[in-house]
Amino acid sequence: MALWRPAYVGVGSNLEDPQAQVLRAISRLARLPLTRVELTSPLYRSRPLGPIVQGDFVNAVVGLLTQLEAPAMLAELIALEGALGRPTEHERWGPRVIDLDLLCYGRERRSAPALTLPHPGIPERNFVLYPLADIAPDLDLPGLGRVVELAGKLTAEGLVRL
Repeated sequence: MALWRPAYVGVGSNLEDPQAQVLRAISRLARLPLTRVELTSPLYRSRPLGPIVQGDFVNAVVGLLTQLEAPAMLAELIALEGALGRPTEHERWGPRVIDLDLLCYGRERRSAPALTLPHPGIPERNFVLYPLADIAPDLDLPGLGRVVELAGKLTAEGLVRL
C-alpha cells in the first residue's frame, strides 16, 4: 500500500471572480485521486508580480495528504487548471483564471525542468508564505527553512487577509 505524504499547493486567481475561482479550485482539489484536503488557509488579496498591468490576485494555500507521487500530483494539478479554464499556453506573470503550484511534497528535494521542490519562489512571496504560515508555521521546507521564519523576513505589503 502506498504511503500518505503531505503536500502543499498554492492557489491563485485574478480573473472572473477570483475569490470564487480559488474556492472552486480548493473544492476540486478534494476530488483528486488518492488525495485528501487536510488544511485550508484563509484567503488573501495580493498585488500581482511582474511587469504586466493586471488586477489583484486572491491566494490561498491548501495542505493535502496524498498517495500520489510528486510528478503525478503535478500532472493532476495541471489537468485541474485546464478543467478550471486555464489555457495551456499562457503569458508568464500574466493574468490567470487559476494557478495551482505544488509548493512542497513531503521532504522531497528535486530540481528538474518540469518540477522543482520545494517551489523556488517561496522565500520571496508573501502571498505564499503568509497563508502557509497560517496552516503550517512549523513546516520545514527542505533547503529553505521553517515557514514561520521565512514569513518573518517578508512584510505584508500589498497583502490583505480577506
